[in-house]
Amino acid sequence: MQKLKKSLFTPVASALMLAACTCSCTQSMSVTDSTPEVEVIHVTDDSVMVYGEYNGLIRAHRFVEINARVDGYLQRISFIEGSHISKGQVLFAIDPGIYKANVSRARANLEKARVQADKARRDLDRIRPLYEKNAASQLDLDNAEVAYDAAKAELEACRADLTTAEITLGYTTVQAPISGYISGKVPDIGTFVGPSGKSLLATIEKTDSVRVDFAISAPEYFKGKSRVIKILNTDSTCTWNSYVTLSLSDGSVYPHSGIVDFASPSVDPETGTFDVSALVPNPDHNLLPGEKARIKIYLDMHRPTIAIPTSAVKIRRDSAFVMVLGDDNITAERNIDTGIEFGPKVTVRSGLTPGEIIVARYTDSIAPGMMVDPVKPSR
Repeated sequence: MQKLKKSLFTPVASALMLAACTCSCTQSMSVTDSTPEVEVIHVTDDSVMVYGEYNGLIRAHRFVEINARVDGYLQRISFIEGSHISKGQVLFAIDPGIYKANVSRARANLEKARVQADKARRDLDRIRPLYEKNAASQLDLDNAEVAYDAAKAELEACRADLTTAEITLGYTTVQAPISGYISGKVPDIGTFVGPSGKSLLATIEKTDSVRVDFAISAPEYFKGKSRVIKILNTDSTCTWNSYVTLSLSDGSVYPHSGIVDFASPSVDPETGTFDVSALVPNPDHNLLPGEKARIKIYLDMHRPTIAIPTSAVKIRRDSAFVMVLGDDNITAERNIDTGIEFGPKVTVRSGLTPGEIIVARYTDSIAPGMMVDPVKPSR
């Protein structure tokens, strides 16, 4: 009977022990599963480049008005409106008739003056030996010298008149002073143009490169003054410069960088900003004058500096906090002193040291003293 009881106890005991083990394992797995996963980052110190972003307006690098410099009737237009023209290309022709006549008259007057100058020189050459032999008076010699000097002066004046007439005749053929895109013609053929009539003929915009104008606030201007003002100076300690990048209206980033080459020396009293301009290459003529763009420009560099994501910072009563992980993955709240904010990051003046681990996204679901399962950020 005792042996039977023993055999009955054995299965029961085994079942109880199995149940206890199962319960213990279940409780252990439950504790592990309840540990939340949090994204963490390692604190590092590095050089931090500070950028500013502004609204910019694109304009032509050069804008030239083509004006008629002589009066006359427009005879010919030698370009397609809105096309790209080259420097020196003939654009307009103005009736040259009267100006050709002026050149002929000036050339004739020059020839006449040359003949008179030659005669005066020969007269002087005859009088001078006679004077030396007392065969001519001092008055005769003086008159001959004066006549020769006057003839030479007249000759120079006629040369100048001919040059002026030829230059004026050249103005009847209007050439492009620069390469670029030309506007539609202002006058039609047969229109009387010139200073006494319709002077403006067309405009040319040079767009192989464009200018981008924007304004910087006074604090940001002084922050980056050493970089913005001394743009063209070489910095022997750095490999960067004051380049600007453009984001277009469709959200795309323009592939060519520009460089700031002008910063106003004075502040606008109405807006409290400084006017700045950058020169940007436009080899494919994709940037159009009048188009708006978003400008990103380097202002300053801090090094070495700790910078962390703004998502890791929680603000409470004007104080900033981050959640720090200890060796046992237990969270602890840490007060920090933040600095400048740039993009998705903010610099930290004090409160953190390189090598520490912080929670990348500080949310209310994470409390101090909590054990967490640290993972790398998803991006």
